[in-house]
Amino acid sequence: MIRNILFSIFFYLGIIIISIIFLPSLILPKNFVFCGGKLMGYWSQICLKIFLSVKISVKGKENIIKNQKFFIAASHQSMFETFFLQTIFNSPFFILKRELLLIPIFGWYLKKIGSISIDRNKISKKNLGFFENIKKAVNNSNRPLIIFPQATRVLPKEKPPFKKGVGKIYEELKIYCQPVAINSGFVWPKRGLKNSNKEITVSILKPIPPGLIKENFIENLENIIYSELDLIN
Repeated sequence: MIRNILFSIFFYLGIIIISIIFLPSLILPKNFVFCGGKLMGYWSQICLKIFLSVKISVKGKENIIKNQKFFIAASHQSMFETFFLQTIFNSPFFILKRELLLIPIFGWYLKKIGSISIDRNKISKKNLGFFENIKKAVNNSNRPLIIFPQATRVLPKEKPPFKKGVGKIYEELKIYCQPVAINSGFVWPKRGLKNSNKEITVSILKPIPPGLIKENFIENLENIIYSELDLIN
């Protein structure tokens, strides 16, 4: 319990301090904001190591796609991957629920880096241009897009079917997909106490090329990520 309290105090205090220090970046070029995002990712790693004795290992770096556009489809079990993936991939932007953009300061940063929001399970005028906004953002940048096809944080043993939207994105973008499996829920669950003396594995898997039928792509992506989670859990 004490280790959890210390982790929470120092982690969130660090995030607040970094956010305040980088406030001027909101009116500067995006590269300054990206530095703040990376720093938050490294800070999460430092806090996990110091206060919870958690080791983070990244495997499959040789699978990272280079010299061409791609999007990342990652499993989602905790807040950890939202921060830490920024230390692995070059200045990514996110698809996220619209409520996150309403968080003071943090939401401003998400907007600044070009994150694309959506009202989950809701049809609205704001959602009508969702896929067009994604295509425009990807076509106008060399930065990778990160999407969590489970749409929300899940428990480590849960295996919900991936949302159909990831197949639509794959079909529309016609670029490679970089699958990533992360077992962070055993350390940093979406609810309850965090666990110490464990290891988080971030497994970067072989890319899926464009050109598949979207239904086949979703099935393939699910199998690849869930099979890897079975191995690293």
